[in-house]
Amino acid sequence: MALIKSISGIRGTIGGKQGTGLTPIDVVKFTTAYGAWIKQQGNNNKIVLGRDGRISGSLVRNLVTATLQGCGFDIVDLGLSTTPTVEMAVVMEKAAGGIILTASHNPKEWNALKLLNSSGEFLSAEAGQWILDYADNNEHEYALINKLGTITEDDSYIQKHIQAILQHPLVDVAAIKARNFKIVVDAINSTGAISVPPLLKALGVEDVITINEEVTGNFAHNPEPLPENLTELCSTVEKQNAHLGIAVDPDVDRLCFVCEDGSLFGEEYTLVAVADYVLSHKKGNTVSNMSSTRALRDITEKHGGEYTPSAVGEVNVVKKMKAVNAVIGGEGNGGIIVPEMHYGRDALIGIALFLTHLAKTGKTAKSLRSSYPNYFISKNKIELSDGIDLEGIFAKIQDKYKSHPINTEDGLKIEFDNDWVHLRPSNTEPIIRIYAESGSETTSNNIAKRIMEDIREMM
Repeated sequence: MALIKSISGIRGTIGGKQGTGLTPIDVVKFTTAYGAWIKQQGNNNKIVLGRDGRISGSLVRNLVTATLQGCGFDIVDLGLSTTPTVEMAVVMEKAAGGIILTASHNPKEWNALKLLNSSGEFLSAEAGQWILDYADNNEHEYALINKLGTITEDDSYIQKHIQAILQHPLVDVAAIKARNFKIVVDAINSTGAISVPPLLKALGVEDVITINEEVTGNFAHNPEPLPENLTELCSTVEKQNAHLGIAVDPDVDRLCFVCEDGSLFGEEYTLVAVADYVLSHKKGNTVSNMSSTRALRDITEKHGGEYTPSAVGEVNVVKKMKAVNAVIGGEGNGGIIVPEMHYGRDALIGIALFLTHLAKTGKTAKSLRSSYPNYFISKNKIELSDGIDLEGIFAKIQDKYKSHPINTEDGLKIEFDNDWVHLRPSNTEPIIRIYAESGSETTSNNIAKRIMEDIREMM
């Protein structure tokens, strides 16, 4: 069992002993602490709640709503929803905060509490730490009978989200409709099934084929949208002679595409393509995390903008985007952040902008992909057992490669001429992520392999 308490939220496997998994007591404990933080902010008593399609979703939802009621909060429950939809709903409802019940790309046994502030954005590191400290060190006083909160159910927000997308000045429904796209969607048995097909219909795409469309939480494959998990989507696009395949993760904040021949567009290039389109109409700067492809830098500079890297993590990307006034940003895992919509990863606006770009260029997905600089990122991970001295391992790696340029802002990034490798502990899983990039796929794989061998020896 696993329970990961971090500033980005509370994530764990369902069940087990208290404190070692996401048990009912743990859910109540951390929801209470979040409620205490909201009270401290001095805003109103309204909190927005939404969940993805996980098996444990209704269980965790019931615990969270009862706890928030017991703390005196009024809840607007969106039911089955998406992470970006909840983020937008917080602002639309003028709520004090929001909670999204999703473990994002993690397998079905996981769930999590993703915590939002009154701007519908993930909490700062300081706020997250305050909540963790409160949960461990305080006895909370709950509301008396005449001060209990209420629950209002509202399932209209996915449609409101879609309407906001249609109104974005760079989304061209007429251009999309004129291309008569045939698109296959892998909804991974979660809320992509109730958000992506309706969006496509609203964008004028009449021929939509959805696989894994039943919202059961019994994911048909590992839900992280990586190449090895998208074989069904790739084969379906090819068999159906579709123009495009679309894959999202269970809470619809990550996005990747499949080309018409069944090949992968590449999740790293989701942001690159959308940024290319945005920058061609709106000059400005871009941001992505330092584990993302340098192709975004190339595209940004081609359009006369300035690219800035950030530490990994959505909250870090958003902070840097605001600092440099970026017009588009995100992460190489298929996360698109469009400031005019909201400061959060949003697969739905990503789909609309990508389709507009594809429609206006007149290209196929394959030819569009071939128009961008070709880099290869080898993405790997090593699982950590309890008691591993991660700081010691990183210190040894740093010493071994001390003759190369090293960045320690976020884990350890080592430059090898025009190539790089980035090692960092995950905030959401007990793993080290190892990303390496090169203009050669073989070289990127070899760099990652060499570093992974170093880590295993040191472990």
